[in-house]
Amino acid sequence: MPNDLFSALADPTRRSILEMLADNDGVPASAIHDQFQISPQAVSQHLKVLREANLVHVEKKAQQRIYRINTETMMELEKWTESMRDRWTRRLDALDAVLRAEMEKSAKHKKEDSK
Repeated sequence: MPNDLFSALADPTRRSILEMLADNDGVPASAIHDQFQISPQAVSQHLKVLREANLVHVEKKAQQRIYRINTETMMELEKWTESMRDRWTRRLDALDAVLRAEMEKSAKHKKEDSK
């Protein structure tokens, strides 16, 4: 996964923008700005970061810029996240098996010692 993708997702305002775009198909930049208590320039900068990370697409319609979430990048991110979750699940399952074996061994020794 590209590092700029995670940098883009690190900011709560950008995550909120992505959530808005996920709930709506095609949102004008002005409507995005209206949802935040920051300057239009700040929103534009956030949108630029999202574009550069390939998380959103922009389409120019007359005087408007319409933003849409890039589902391909989001699906790629989801696959990566699932892969990481699977890796950690396997590691935790292995740790669980070792701990269970150690607990059983410990219980067996205690039982033998009490005889």
